[in-house]
Amino acid sequence: MTMYAALLRGINVGGNRKLPMAELRTLIQELGHGEVRTYLQSGQAVFSSGHGDEESLAAELVTAIEKRFGLTVDVIVRDHAYLRAVADACPFPAAELQAKQLHVTYFSAPVDAARYAELDQAAYLPEEFRLGDRALYLYAPDGLGRSKLAEHLSRRSLTKDLIATTRNWNTVVKLVEMTAE
Repeated sequence: MTMYAALLRGINVGGNRKLPMAELRTLIQELGHGEVRTYLQSGQAVFSSGHGDEESLAAELVTAIEKRFGLTVDVIVRDHAYLRAVADACPFPAAELQAKQLHVTYFSAPVDAARYAELDQAAYLPEEFRLGDRALYLYAPDGLGRSKLAEHLSRRSLTKDLIATTRNWNTVVKLVEMTAE
């Protein structure tokens, strides 16, 4: 059995696209997965599974959520090893920063630097970003809500053909802990 985290994009944010976490847990259990838990209300579920891979598990959840709740929700599924590797590879001094200052955007596929080649990073300082393995690390000293760089990075022109969902550092760390075997 492998432990996974499912990252649902854009649910229960600002009172929109409501999906009760208790019902999500039940749905995941009905799909045959074990050790199902959710974290916060913003679309993180952890579960164990002995079948499938990240992509097939994500597709299974997308289909089941749409069928049960009538919501089309993008889902990224990642295993514990990947989540741990992303946390360990953080290029910023996470231990020295507030959780609101550091975020990880998880992508559905690898992203190369060419996608961001036109971006003048110096124009956004002290905000910075770095690319990782299917992830983007964002340092936003004043938080995500005030970040001009985050606003730019989330433009559809930069995320086209990808699922992208962002979590603050507390959530990144918690998902590593929750998926630990």
